[in-house]
Amino acid sequence: MRYSDTHKQETRRKVVRAAAAAVRAKGPDGVGVAEIMAEVGLTHGGFYAHFPNKQTLVAAAVEEAFGQSRRRFARITDGMTPDEALTAFVDAYVSADHRNNPQRGCPISTLAGDLPRQGPLVREAFDTGVANLIAWLEAWLPDADPAARRSLASSLLSEMAGAVALARAVSDEALAEQLLDSSRARIKARAGLTEASA
Repeated sequence: MRYSDTHKQETRRKVVRAAAAAVRAKGPDGVGVAEIMAEVGLTHGGFYAHFPNKQTLVAAAVEEAFGQSRRRFARITDGMTPDEALTAFVDAYVSADHRNNPQRGCPISTLAGDLPRQGPLVREAFDTGVANLIAWLEAWLPDADPAARRSLASSLLSEMAGAVALARAVSDEALAEQLLDSSRARIKARAGLTEASA
C-alpha cells in the first residue's frame, strides 16, 4: 500500500518527537533506532524511508528538542514585559522541574557534555539552537550596547545550563536545591532583575 506524502511527513514528525525525548533522556549515543521506531509503532526497516542514517535522525531530534523548548518557554512568557519574561524564563529554567525532567527540558543542559563526540551535522543543529536561544535572551536585556547584551546573554545561558546540569549530576537532593536556588538568585541579580540574596 502506498501512503500519501502527508502520512509520510506525519510519521517522520512522530519519529523525530520520540527521538527528541530519547536524545535528551539518554544522550545521542543512547538512542537506539529500533527502540525509537518501535515506540511509534514502526519497524526498524521503516527508518530508512525517513532518514539516511542515525546521525540525520539525531540532528533532527536536536532541532526538535530546541523547538519544543522554545515553544514551551514562549507559552510561559507570552504577553510579558522584557523583565517579567526574563524572570519567568530564569525561574522555569533553573528549577527542580527542569532538573527532574531532562526528557522534556532544554537540550543545552542535557546534551552539552555529549556534543564534542558527535558528527558535524548534529553539532551544527546544536550550535544553531544555542545561538537562537542566546538571541532570545538578548532581546529581553535592557543594555543599549549590542555587544554587551550579547555577552551577558551568552554568560547567563551558560550559567543557567551549567546550574541545571550540575544539579542533575549530584545525588544529594538538598545540595541540588541549594545549587538551583543560589544560581537562580545570582543570575537574576546579574541580569538586573533583583538584588542578590544568595
